[in-house]
Amino acid sequence: MSEPADKPAFDTLAIRAGTMTSNFQEHSEALFLTSSFTYKTAAEAARKFANEEPGYLYSRFTNPTVSMFQDRLAALEGAEDCVATATGMAAIASTVLGLLKSGDHLIASRSVFGTVVPLFDQIARKFGIDTTWVTGADLDQWRAAVRPNTRMLFCESPSNPLGEVCDIAALAEISRKLGAILVVDNCLLTPALQRPLEFGADLVIHSATKYLDGQGRVLAGAVCGAKTLVEPVYGFVRTAGPALSPFNAWICLKGMETLRLRMEAHSRQALALAEWLAGQPNVRAVHYPGLPGHPQHALAMQQAPMQGAVVSFEVEGGRDGAWRVIDAVKMISITANLGDTRTTITHPATTTHARITQAERDASGVADGLVRVAVGLEDLQDICADLSAGLRGA
Repeated sequence: MSEPADKPAFDTLAIRAGTMTSNFQEHSEALFLTSSFTYKTAAEAARKFANEEPGYLYSRFTNPTVSMFQDRLAALEGAEDCVATATGMAAIASTVLGLLKSGDHLIASRSVFGTVVPLFDQIARKFGIDTTWVTGADLDQWRAAVRPNTRMLFCESPSNPLGEVCDIAALAEISRKLGAILVVDNCLLTPALQRPLEFGADLVIHSATKYLDGQGRVLAGAVCGAKTLVEPVYGFVRTAGPALSPFNAWICLKGMETLRLRMEAHSRQALALAEWLAGQPNVRAVHYPGLPGHPQHALAMQQAPMQGAVVSFEVEGGRDGAWRVIDAVKMISITANLGDTRTTITHPATTTHARITQAERDASGVADGLVRVAVGLEDLQDICADLSAGLRGA
């Protein structure tokens, strides 16, 4: 047996990192369901509220269970700090509103979760933050979009639902030259497969609702990175209140214990399903970065050894054809969520990307005939059998 490494391995961190024990010496992480904390004296309370000594104050911004979640995720991402939020969208909103100001400019990939578009184009714009949308894989478009007031680059890689992959190291170089902040949404791969900070990203975003929980139980989000960048985001969360609840943090803590095992199993299943779909007569195209024919396959495999669970495919017949495939399933869950042990299926154009315009969907490549499958951990033959009936009629 080799000598133990200075830094614990990923699986050890996923189980042990961040764990704190109370005076009861519990073995599993404790769930602190309390809104506030008490003090022995008024002077002690004053010192803690003034940050003159450590301690917990109010669960909107300080809670031991949430702290354990933050510390564990930071360890897995290789980040100095982490702040947890109520949802993944809360993490994105807190990052933008906590770090940017009126007059700042943001460049974002078009291939993002649909709700990000109105967040940037409508809400952030109300506060004087302007956004330019680019094709994530086209570095020339990123460079051409740069303005003197560009302060942030935002991408989701791989993207939902088309699996577009951004060159994180190249974007980090562009960002550094600008003195801007590169933010990467790592929701689909998680740190079990990809760690964007190692490629030069400044901040990593998570919808922990997805694979960090892994069983579709709770909502959660997080932002990881250098303390100097996380602190303003934490300040926004503390003041505005989109905080993670202790119970949801506890659920995600337990989910993270099996993160690598699940992500590798999801990835193997997804690649096999993508290969099977590519051979089906009514499937026009399959989008999955793990396939050799994917336009960013080589880059994807440089950044992550496996490519996660999300597979999308286009069928004949537009929306009607896609709906026939979806409506024919018996086992697979028809739901817009992903990140579950149960396989899910949805029609992005009318669910996850329904809030954006047809022109915006066209620019993002979200066609009416597109179907997204988030591959779960059921037997693969059962997943394929469930999709077969709909595909025969597509």
